[in-house]
Amino acid sequence: MLTLIPNQTARRLFLDRHALAEAPQGEAKGAALAELIDRIGFVQVDSINTVERAHQMILWSRRQSYRPAALKRLHDQDRLVWEHWTHDASILPVSVYGHWKHRFARDRDRLVERWTGWQRDGFHHKFDEVLKRVQEGGPVSSGDVGEGETRGKGGWWDWHPSKAALEYLWRVGDLAVTRRDGFKKVYDLTERVIPEAARGAAHAAEETLDWACGSALDRLGFATSGEIAGYWALIGPEAAKDWCRAALARGNLVEAEVEGWTGARRRVFCRPGLLDETPPEPGTRLRILSPFDPALRDRKRAEHLFGFFYRIEVFVPEPKRQYGYYVFPLLEGDRLIGRLDVKAHRDAGALRVRGLWPEPGVGFGTGRLRRLEAELQRLARFAGCDRVEYLPDWQRG
Repeated sequence: MLTLIPNQTARRLFLDRHALAEAPQGEAKGAALAELIDRIGFVQVDSINTVERAHQMILWSRRQSYRPAALKRLHDQDRLVWEHWTHDASILPVSVYGHWKHRFARDRDRLVERWTGWQRDGFHHKFDEVLKRVQEGGPVSSGDVGEGETRGKGGWWDWHPSKAALEYLWRVGDLAVTRRDGFKKVYDLTERVIPEAARGAAHAAEETLDWACGSALDRLGFATSGEIAGYWALIGPEAAKDWCRAALARGNLVEAEVEGWTGARRRVFCRPGLLDETPPEPGTRLRILSPFDPALRDRKRAEHLFGFFYRIEVFVPEPKRQYGYYVFPLLEGDRLIGRLDVKAHRDAGALRVRGLWPEPGVGFGTGRLRRLEAELQRLARFAGCDRVEYLPDWQRG
């Protein structure tokens, strides 16, 4: 009979692994910020800027002394983190760079095949030309290459051929993102961006498999083999299954059942010592999370653990949209208690609250509203606004 991890214990273990169980206090720059990013594994980068961009919100929700200049310095000058792809564009510890070499090699042919017919014809003929341009002329953005090529009008992924070549060279490790100007990526040769020690790290495929699975499990606390494979997106599901079976046979893993919000159970893997842990009890602090927070990235897991069904409303047509255009989950202690539609209007100096939807069974009485107001005041300062405004009928549900 497998050991059962009760739902509340599971939630607290999970939040502790994601640095969301302790108060959002402490230093948030330099080595301390690098340590935080390493602890949570990666920070997803996203372009939507309703209040602040996703990577900034993710770090602020854990350390409210954090300011965006600290991450920029960590990436652009200190080179303790770098930007590449997990399941999406992410900021990663530079110490993991050596493991990405297997991904670079894997993607070199695969991306050409995948992008043919999706990207414009001829993008793969631009690789040498674009690489030479960076070698000889230094860092470039997509606007600096492809002179005379028709610029796209079909959305984010409608790239001109030289832009596609830049992205390809970045994805296979020939180029690296040296900085972002606003949100625009600026690329340079990898040897001019990634520190020599990180570039020189080499790992056999078996070593990377063991690292990818073990480090994912340690950051999640407990997981299925599919969740382990999906964490870094470096290995496939079958490889993760094989790793789990072998580690289980060696005694490096145990199986357990995790109780969900509704009482349903899921079989997971974890380290033997996890079952002896007493997770910290979160306080009553209310915090506003990014929709791209790593704790919420797996929507099915969030629903199982927290009873929180979540999708980003930006992708839902207006007539069927239940909430706002882009809503922020609210975490209080070890529970997700609602979602908030809020937007920074910096030209007016106001953070405007347009909607609050409590989760079923959650009331917003005087004390909880006071905690929400305090958090909104902190968020307003972070977003460069001097006040919070509540629009009519903002309390919903």
